[in-house]
Amino acid sequence: MQHRIVVLGAGYTGAIAAGRLARRLRREDVTLALVNAEPDFVERVRMHQLAVGQDLRPRPFSEMFAGTGVELRLAKVTGVDVDRRAVAVVDANGAGELTYDTLVYALGSGWNPQGVPGVDEHAHEIASRPGALRLRERLARLDAGQPVVVVGGGLTGLEAATEIAEARPDLDVALAARGGLGDRLSPKGRRHLQRVFGGLGITVHEHAAVTAVEAGRVTTADGRSLPAAVTVWTAGFAVHPIARATTLQTDDTGRIVVDGTMRSVSHPDVYAVGDAALAMGPGDKPLRMSCASGTPSAWQAADAIAARLTGGRLPHAPLRYFNQCISLGRREGLIQYVTADDRAVQAALTGRLAAVYKELVCKGAAWGVANPTFGVPTRRRRVVREPATVG
Repeated sequence: MQHRIVVLGAGYTGAIAAGRLARRLRREDVTLALVNAEPDFVERVRMHQLAVGQDLRPRPFSEMFAGTGVELRLAKVTGVDVDRRAVAVVDANGAGELTYDTLVYALGSGWNPQGVPGVDEHAHEIASRPGALRLRERLARLDAGQPVVVVGGGLTGLEAATEIAEARPDLDVALAARGGLGDRLSPKGRRHLQRVFGGLGITVHEHAAVTAVEAGRVTTADGRSLPAAVTVWTAGFAVHPIARATTLQTDDTGRIVVDGTMRSVSHPDVYAVGDAALAMGPGDKPLRMSCASGTPSAWQAADAIAARLTGGRLPHAPLRYFNQCISLGRREGLIQYVTADDRAVQAALTGRLAAVYKELVCKGAAWGVANPTFGVPTRRRRVVREPATVG
């Protein structure tokens, strides 16, 4: 009887995990289903580009996984019963159910309104393609001189603010950050960021935690009222709520607690990758939600599953960081080098060269998804046993 592997979500991590498993296991021994609501791959790291009117190259899954043995199931996941090993889905034919022997949970994350009044009603998000397209339409209708406020001083906020300001220099773009501008960067990185923001005419409101969003303004904790014809909310991410509704062990944010091989500590037949997983990195610190940690986690999970099924050696590659890649429009960038546990060091690459570097990283990530089996050993190993039921 074939071992049934189901992968939920075809973002960067789910697509990579599915492709890597297809390359490592014999088709006679396993079935491999990839469940996703959309028929093509979404380059999430480029949603700020999509929002300002740039068109992205389509990447249909039907082409990406042709001939690999991966079965694409276009459906929305509505629930997971990890005790029955069943996934509830809804597709064009209605509600259904998929059963599995091994589950790879890669449903990722979306935007996080953080309970701030008015965010759901009045703010735009760029954590998804529909959100980016709605913002694109709204920005296109703005007249010159109208104010746009980007809320959030993290990497997504920095990229969104600079992309909008570069694409629409006629708009009055501002960034509202809870802390200082680039306060987690090195001094060199912060100086470059300040120079780019100044050159683009972006107003920066530091130490400005937003406490309310209205149709025409945002309000900060210290009483400031910032005019906003459009508010873009980038203040963090929240994981998909499905895992938290199961008996899986999760943290208080809903991330699945996993071991070093990305296997659930409570349910050994479930693996979690990417933003959905609470994995520990160097210094016993949780890995942040990012492509930088998501892709290696997908490799780790796929290799661990293959090893446990075929009697091979488990992977023990450490999950660590090397740099933070930030696009600042199409002509500027910032590559901040970091320690293994993601703390900024003095070294940083800036300017046009950094922009090229970031573009190559984005292209490489998309290429890796579009060619999921490239670079993986061509020898598919035979399944010799079921995965262990304990640690």
